[in-house]
Amino acid sequence: MASDGFKPLDEKSLVEYIKSTPSLVSILGKQFDKLEIKEVGDGNLNFVYIVVAPSGSIVIKQALPYIRCIGESWPMAKERAYFEATALKEHGRLSPEHVPEVYHFDRTMCLIGMRYLEPPHIILRKGLIAGVEYPLLAQHISDYMAKTLFFTSLLYLTTTNHKRAVAEFCGNVELCRLTEQVVFSDPYKVSEYNRCTSPYLDADAEAVRNDIGLKIEVAELKSKFCERAQALIHGDLHTGSLMVTHDSTQVIDPEFSFYGPMGFDIGAFIGNLILAYFSQDGHADQANDRKSYKVWILKTVIETWNLFHQKFIVLWDEHKDGPGEAYLPEIYNNTELQQLVKQKYMKELFEDTLGFGASKMIRRIVGVAHVEDFESIKDVAKRADCERQALNFAKKLLKERRNIKSIEEVVSTIEQVQLK
Repeated sequence: MASDGFKPLDEKSLVEYIKSTPSLVSILGKQFDKLEIKEVGDGNLNFVYIVVAPSGSIVIKQALPYIRCIGESWPMAKERAYFEATALKEHGRLSPEHVPEVYHFDRTMCLIGMRYLEPPHIILRKGLIAGVEYPLLAQHISDYMAKTLFFTSLLYLTTTNHKRAVAEFCGNVELCRLTEQVVFSDPYKVSEYNRCTSPYLDADAEAVRNDIGLKIEVAELKSKFCERAQALIHGDLHTGSLMVTHDSTQVIDPEFSFYGPMGFDIGAFIGNLILAYFSQDGHADQANDRKSYKVWILKTVIETWNLFHQKFIVLWDEHKDGPGEAYLPEIYNNTELQQLVKQKYMKELFEDTLGFGASKMIRRIVGVAHVEDFESIKDVAKRADCERQALNFAKKLLKERRNIKSIEEVVSTIEQVQLK
């Protein structure tokens, strides 16, 4: 046990921990000999236990002081559990239908007890690989993003409350630094952590490292990521951070959360949908050519942005006389001016979304952490082909994002890249 009171739990010590924690006993009951515990953490950073009892169930997540998949040679601040628990509670307050409830948080043990998202909930990325359509996905995720981003921004908060919240999340510096490294730095230089589908993509990875235009754009995005405290973002909103069924969408794992640029969240989600799209040819077989599924993915990309845009503007209109101090009503005091301000704001947010989305795509192909969408394609040459198409599209998007006027235009560019 560490001198600060932290100790990693195993299945046996977890039972003792539960026994001594009233908030967990109240959900699981006292039949401790009937607890079923399963360790399911497939991520890089934590232990995750599902605990099922006759009277209830929970998930226990404990942060480790190092990156689990690499080991103690890459230390990692376990205090990130505090930021995850705080973000889950705040985002849960703003979008309760789409965030699992937190029952218990122990700061010393870096441990969160939260709602178990029971089957048939699965990780969205796995559903996309299997070719499952989720008819409410765009509706749900746009709702979550509109509410969590609007209500934590200066469009709704006073500058005093916003600064206080920014200051609190500034402590999550280590996970922000990890993002800075793996998204905005490593893919553009030689790094021991980078990998790609070699030898097929060696030249493509080298081309990224030598692309002057790309590096100039990435520097600007990195600067925004580090300097723009726009809203409380999830910070890692890819398709592996959502659990879904046909009628439920739940956002999990906000341990990278901090006050950053809104477009980083929207871009992460849309960028990962586009990666899923480009991977589909690698999952097609005799029984299913995946053509209609690819149409559904692109429809979801369009709906996600358009619904987000619509809902965000509705919130802005509803709260235009609220506490927010970004655009004071006595200054922005006529309809034409208010319209101009909204257009400018949303145009910049759209460009940020495309830029961050593209940079998240690039890092998943030539950086340290890849995605199962591609990795699960057995035929290596086929996988590389799918990845190359995604990479070429992402590079184009990153460089040309300011000239793109709509999400429909993004989708027609994707279709053109696929035709080549």
